[in-house]
Amino acid sequence: MCIERSVGEGGANARGDVTIVQVLLNMNRAGLPPLGVDGGIGPKTIEAIRAFQTGTMKVANADGRVDPRGGTLAVLRKGIPPGPLDGLKLQGIMPVSRPEKVNLYLAPLVKGMAGRAIDTPLRIAHFLAQVGHESGGFIYNEELASGAAYNGRADLGNTEPGDGPRFKGRGLIQLTGRANYTAYGKSIGRDLLANPTVVATDPFLAVDAACWFWQTHNINVPADRDDVEAVTRKVNGGTNGLADREAYLARAKFFLGL
Repeated sequence: MCIERSVGEGGANARGDVTIVQVLLNMNRAGLPPLGVDGGIGPKTIEAIRAFQTGTMKVANADGRVDPRGGTLAVLRKGIPPGPLDGLKLQGIMPVSRPEKVNLYLAPLVKGMAGRAIDTPLRIAHFLAQVGHESGGFIYNEELASGAAYNGRADLGNTEPGDGPRFKGRGLIQLTGRANYTAYGKSIGRDLLANPTVVATDPFLAVDAACWFWQTHNINVPADRDDVEAVTRKVNGGTNGLADREAYLARAKFFLGL
């Protein structure tokens, strides 16, 4: 489901779940001042839940709580506006992300996905699920390790001393190795070998490198089958973090109307 546990009066109020409910309430407030989307439960959020239940749902005894499989969540879902990915939808899909990170990557995601045929709701949902897991919800755009372990890796094209750290993983789905930096650079008409860190520091490149990886590995094929395990194997080489990827996928489908 979109949320894992109850939010509101007497709820578990996990920060990610509260963020999602705050996003949904803002989508359903019909011109009223928006709630702050901060993942913190408080009287304003609980009162907004009650107001939604009494005003929109016409519930006589509003409980001020949103349950994972309850009627309030179902009605909130109906209020998600149709159409393309926007900031509120992306925040709902990436509830652990800070709003400034969502704003940083929204335009690059819209442009990058459209430019590389990640262009149906199901493809977008699977792509965002993988990006969400791989980047920790936009927290990481560069591999934490030094990259020294990649030195001498001929399969990555690392043929010169220091190539491991120089071409370590960067981007929202990490581009790794001299060969991949060379190939991606050729695809966009840029020489990335002299300044490989730009793949992490430029949000458009951080996203587009991930989109390029997706396109060149034909990941739309298992995405079109809605096969999250096969998608994960292509991205990860195994099924590491599958449960988290599935949770991202469930949220993406929820907010994209699938």
